[in-house]
Amino acid sequence: MPTDPRLLPALAVGGAIAVGTAVAGGLIGQGLVNARVGDRTVTVRGLAERDVRADLAVLPLKFAASGDVLGDVQARIDADLVTVRRFLAAQGYPAEAVTLGQLSVADTQSREWGSPQGGPRFILSQTVVVRTSDVARVQTTSRALSELVRQGVVLQDYAGPTYVFTGLNKVRPEMIGQATTAARTGAQRFAQDSGASLGPIRQATQGSFEILARDEIDAETSTPDKKVRVVTTITYGLR
Repeated sequence: MPTDPRLLPALAVGGAIAVGTAVAGGLIGQGLVNARVGDRTVTVRGLAERDVRADLAVLPLKFAASGDVLGDVQARIDADLVTVRRFLAAQGYPAEAVTLGQLSVADTQSREWGSPQGGPRFILSQTVVVRTSDVARVQTTSRALSELVRQGVVLQDYAGPTYVFTGLNKVRPEMIGQATTAARTGAQRFAQDSGASLGPIRQATQGSFEILARDEIDAETSTPDKKVRVVTTITYGLR
């Protein structure tokens, strides 16, 4: 007995189906399948991460002196500056890696300080900045700063060196390729699970690159060990 064509089901697919994760070569692809009548697509995210090491270090050294006679305080700052420069030269830094920063002078009896505080009248501070690609040397110097203190240099507001990774353009193309591969792996898994085959790319978006501390307990700029991350979002057609 022939089947009544009116009883044949008509396919109507709407909404969104399936959210999941696919892992490929240590990379992750996350996807969301969006299906509409005659236009089925899968949108996936591909993640790429890479451990990198900072290639630039900036070490600011701020030191201070105080007293009631401005000339005497300035003389102590000048003497400390000689000590700091000698220390940095002994650490192996060339002269061009060391720059002189701002000299700050505060008069505690001036109007902006209000009434006299009873302490020294003048407070002077000088900053010297080390900027170098020799990251390991800066780490060694940071551990040796107690030598400056022993020589009478009063370090002020010391927060440690800042470590910067400047090689993003070198790793960018390969990482985008890894993220794209991870996204495609995720898309293929979703296509397979839905009984379809993967079609061409309909739309692709590269997310922003992030530079993070390799270990979550560190602040990003305080450690030379970092992690670069990028996420791409790609929409494929399904056949």
